[in-house]
Amino acid sequence: MKKLPLFTLLGLVALCTMPMAAQQKIAAENESELYCTNIPIQKVYPYKKGYVVIYRSGANHTGTAYIPFEWFRGDVAKAELVRIGYGKTWPCMSVFYKEGAFHSVRLYVSRYNAHETWGSIPSNVNIDDRFEGIEALEIHY
Repeated sequence: MKKLPLFTLLGLVALCTMPMAAQQKIAAENESELYCTNIPIQKVYPYKKGYVVIYRSGANHTGTAYIPFEWFRGDVAKAELVRIGYGKTWPCMSVFYKEGAFHSVRLYVSRYNAHETWGSIPSNVNIDDRFEGIEALEIHY
């Protein structure tokens, strides 16, 4: 007689823990290998070799990122350009990391070239050397 309540209690414990174990398994399967950080963009300058992106790196500081056009091409592209419309969404860039190292970047920019975040680099300015040999995007906070 004493064994019946014990088996009932063990059965209830097993029934209660099975859904938690299943949830943990599903969460582990849906977990991404990538870590993402979103950074507000202050200005984007198209250049013949890529994009110069001025981003906010704190309350009163900015940083500069050089993103070559080669990163937007190919099967294993490191960059993607997403054009957004008018609205409350402000241009930003999402930087993805895998195992602590740079993986890719996604630029969310206004589709309208008249937007205040678009700028232009004068034609007599040569910054070709800044786009040479870039393998990873380094964000300084």
